[in-house]
Amino acid sequence: MSNEQTPQQGEELEAGVEIEQQAAEKVSDEEVVELTEDQQRIVELEAAVAAAEAKVAEQKDSVIRAMAESDNARKRAQGEIDKARKFALEKFAGELLPVADNLERALQVANPEDEAIKPVVDGVELTLKSFVSTIEKFGMSVIDPQGQPFNPEQHQAMSMQENAELPPNTVMAVMQKGYEINGRLLRPAMVMVTRAPEGGVDTQA
Repeated sequence: MSNEQTPQQGEELEAGVEIEQQAAEKVSDEEVVELTEDQQRIVELEAAVAAAEAKVAEQKDSVIRAMAESDNARKRAQGEIDKARKFALEKFAGELLPVADNLERALQVANPEDEAIKPVVDGVELTLKSFVSTIEKFGMSVIDPQGQPFNPEQHQAMSMQENAELPPNTVMAVMQKGYEINGRLLRPAMVMVTRAPEGGVDTQA
């Protein structure tokens, strides 16, 4: 038997090799396609995860902002309530000031040496003290700056007078006492202020 191949056998052998190569290439292409689909799926999943994390972060920021706004609104409301509570009596207190003024005027004009009216004077004095004590319980306080430096934020200068015994810009007389409520001026004290012979006092706030 001869080992030499006939032309027909050679062609059949080449055909078989080509078929095997085509089959191998087909399998390789399928693996490449399958690998590309897996990678694409991974990319899609990673994108979905990133989007979800971004959404969670955005919602977290929204919740934090909402909580901060709610807290600020609560603080503002509480501040308004406190302010209303402090100054709710301001108008009413202002209407009471003439009562205190009249009681003080009565004491100023009364003669303490007159025994006939002494019980009345004592009664007026006790009434005034009780009045002042009562209004102080509600945050009011009297401004009586006799002998104090002039303060344009609390005092209203009605006149100036030279005085050698007191320093310039000193309250030498209080014509009408002032009042404040919870630290806010309700009415300035009307005062007379000293001045040096060569100058005056700045009574502007």
